[in-house]
Amino acid sequence: MKLTGAQIFFECLKKEDVKVIFGYPGGAVLDIYHEMRNHDIRHILVRHEQGATHMADGYARATGKVGVCLVTSGPGATNTVTGIATAYMDSIPIVVFTGQVPTPLIGNDAFQEVDIVGITRPCTKHNYLVKDVRDLARIIAEAFYLARSGRPGPVLVDLPKDVIQGETEFRYPKKLNLRGYKPNLEAHPKQIERAGKAILSAKRPVIYAGGGVISSSASSLLHELATMLQIPVTTTLMGLGGFPAVLEKDQGTQELHPLWLGMLGMHGTFRANMAVSNCDVLIAIGARFDDRVTGKLSEFAPKAKIIHVDVDPTSISKNVPVHIPIVGDCKDALKKFIEFFKSEKLGDIAKKRDSWLSRINEWKKTYPLAYEERNDVIKPQFVVEKIYELTRGKAIISTEVGQNQMWVAQYYHFTKPRTLLTSGGLGTMGYGFPAAIGAQVAFPDKIVFDVAGDGSIQMNIQEMTTAVTNNLPVKIAILNNSYLGMVRQWQELFYERNYCATCLSGSPDFVKLAEAYGAVGFRATKPDEVEPIIKKALETDKPVIMDFVVEPEEGVYPMVPAGKAITEMLLV
Repeated sequence: MKLTGAQIFFECLKKEDVKVIFGYPGGAVLDIYHEMRNHDIRHILVRHEQGATHMADGYARATGKVGVCLVTSGPGATNTVTGIATAYMDSIPIVVFTGQVPTPLIGNDAFQEVDIVGITRPCTKHNYLVKDVRDLARIIAEAFYLARSGRPGPVLVDLPKDVIQGETEFRYPKKLNLRGYKPNLEAHPKQIERAGKAILSAKRPVIYAGGGVISSSASSLLHELATMLQIPVTTTLMGLGGFPAVLEKDQGTQELHPLWLGMLGMHGTFRANMAVSNCDVLIAIGARFDDRVTGKLSEFAPKAKIIHVDVDPTSISKNVPVHIPIVGDCKDALKKFIEFFKSEKLGDIAKKRDSWLSRINEWKKTYPLAYEERNDVIKPQFVVEKIYELTRGKAIISTEVGQNQMWVAQYYHFTKPRTLLTSGGLGTMGYGFPAAIGAQVAFPDKIVFDVAGDGSIQMNIQEMTTAVTNNLPVKIAILNNSYLGMVRQWQELFYERNYCATCLSGSPDFVKLAEAYGAVGFRATKPDEVEPIIKKALETDKPVIMDFVVEPEEGVYPMVPAGKAITEMLLV
């Protein structure tokens, strides 16, 4: 029996076990929306197409599955570009379906026509323009395979209206063989052995883990390896949660994990940056040595032999020369490392690391993460600490971008993977709230927080309607300093305190705004109001905006100035 392209679309999604689509309708995709009533797939109506891509992204990060969004042609498609680029920079698997004018009209400047394939080519892992309905099922199958395999990433499928309306027999490929695309997932045993011997001979090793550890579901193996060899661990922003920052003790108490260094880089901890700068072997796993981590390249880990594990061969030695490259999936490599070390005579490895770990502990005691508490004004770090204290690290936390993002990275102790959703590579303001909605759709019974700034929250605030109408009780904590905080901090330090265009006077009353959307709003202006308001929010089964009026000129420290080595930290 022949099916229409719209029917094939849904049959393909069923084959891929898709449960939810984030979307916004329009003329080019009306046939798909008309067919939707016949299929048991949940559709979340967003209020802006950028929100749809961020929701699909947040869903993917929180679940490990491929996120899906559907939009119409022209402006509907172009509105997804920021979300696609966000997913691309952070290697997040999403499939974006865009409507397109009928194939005979392509290139004629038809109404709501745009070359979205050309526009998104630089920021997708791959993209397709479907020209024949007979190719539709195969292309959708390839799109999902590409999005989730190897180094994950976004894939776009452009759907002309005549393809959606066309008919053909439905055949879903059982096996895919894409010429030129053969990701190598298995780490080479000889390279594992070379790296293993270097690690055994090291006196001052450090593990530097990135988002690849999380996307390959290798967090437990990372912890096993680190504890087996007593190697301290630092992570990138994207890697937070890939190694437990704290350990549960008796009677529900917690303590920082003795091997946890915190995040490294521009706003990393003193101990993490100093450990990396003084280590003799650096084991990079699923990380890409981006500029926010390395600082001045010529002075990054200058004393170290560098081992780099990554599924993407183009990432190895791209920024920093690597001594022992290992191309393969992080999970496979970590399994092989553990097997190798179990076969070796480790002896008293903890004793061998004593002096190194003692030195790191001295750095930790001398220059801990800290801020000056006050009784008359709320410090933003205090708000993040209270959110952690009241959720015990069991919430899913999304962030916007800027100071709010860095304070979360520093002061919220992540213990599990897929509990931090944040735009790392692109730094997308407006990401956090829709990403939190995506996570809440995936996990309706979990606590989901978006920690935001008063600037970034306004970039996709329209999605409050999406949260309210779908009964998604996302909690938004606005660290309201009346500035574009991170930009202001740079102006303070490097631009003679010339706060040009960073003062956000005229922002709305966020409590009234929440109420206007049908949500709940609270405001805190004093430190002793912070905890009661967070507790009220947690007890509320609706979306909540908490407006925390914080110290206007509070900065994020430590901070490494642009172009400096990561040892050249501004501490206050």
